[in-house]
Amino acid sequence: MHTEHNRPQATATAQPPSGFDLTEGTGPQTQRFAGYEVIRRNGSLTAFDPAKIEIALTKAFLAVEGGQAAASRRIHEIVQQLCGQIVEALFRRLPDGGSVHIEAIQDQVELALMRAGQHKIARAYVLYREERARERLSQQATEPPAASEQPPLRITATDGSRRELHAGELELAVAEACEGLSDVDQTALLDDIRRSLFDGMGERELA
Repeated sequence: MHTEHNRPQATATAQPPSGFDLTEGTGPQTQRFAGYEVIRRNGSLTAFDPAKIEIALTKAFLAVEGGQAAASRRIHEIVQQLCGQIVEALFRRLPDGGSVHIEAIQDQVELALMRAGQHKIARAYVLYREERARERLSQQATEPPAASEQPPLRITATDGSRRELHAGELELAVAEACEGLSDVDQTALLDDIRRSLFDGMGERELA
C-alpha cells in the first residue's frame, strides 16, 4: 500500500518535457466550448479545448514527480480540479463565448498551480515557458520579421537579464486588479498602458 510518505519526493532540478503547448491535440469537451477560441501567437484562431489544459498540467506533474505518477488518481483529481478553476477564471467574463490568447491561458495555469500550493510544479511549468520564449527570441533574431510584424517587447529584470513580455500578462494583471470595480474601463486602461511600454523597460517600472 502506497502512502504520501512512500511517494518519491519531487526534485527541484527536474526538467519539464516538451509538449506543454496548449494548442496541441483535441478533446471530447470541445463541443461544450464551441463559442470559445484560442488566439495563437501568430494571430490565428483555434477551437478552445479544456483537454489541452489537462494534458499540460499532467505533463507538468510528470516532469517533477516522474513517469510513475501518470497512473496516480491523486494527480488526476488535482488536474481536473485545477482545470475547472482555470476555465472558470478565463471565461467568467465571457459567458456567451469569445477569444482568449494562448499566453493568458498559460498565465492562468501558473496562477492556479501557485494558488493550490503546487510550487514545484508551477516552477517546472515556468521553466518550460521561459525556455520556449528564449527559443522564439533566438529564432526571431535569425529570421527578420515581416514588415507588418513588430518584434516582441522585452522586460529587463533586476539582475539585468531580459525576458519576453507575454501577451497575456497585461490583460491578466489588469483584469485581476479591476475585479469588482464597476467604474473602470479595462480596455481604455490597457490601451494607456500599452502606449507607455518600450523595449527594455524594467520590471519595477512595468509594475
